[in-house]
Amino acid sequence: MSCRFCKDASLTIRAKLGRCKRCMIQLAVMNLVLWPMWFIGFSDTPKSIESITLLFGAGASAILLSLHLILMPFRMNAPEPKK
Repeated sequence: MSCRFCKDASLTIRAKLGRCKRCMIQLAVMNLVLWPMWFIGFSDTPKSIESITLLFGAGASAILLSLHLILMPFRMNAPEPKK
């Protein structure tokens, strides 16, 4: 992703979650694109490579967005992580 928290390699994944609205918006757009694409084009063939790839991408983006949204209220008033 493209935010300053995600570019900082010294921060762990736990320090990055829930901090950047740009990343959350990108994940939401990915979910809005990938899930309908799978339902419309590939839900009838769930064992094809294309279907599995779309399911994996959509599922991963949904889980990552969920983690961001769960941790966002806790990070709103928290200080920024130190390097």
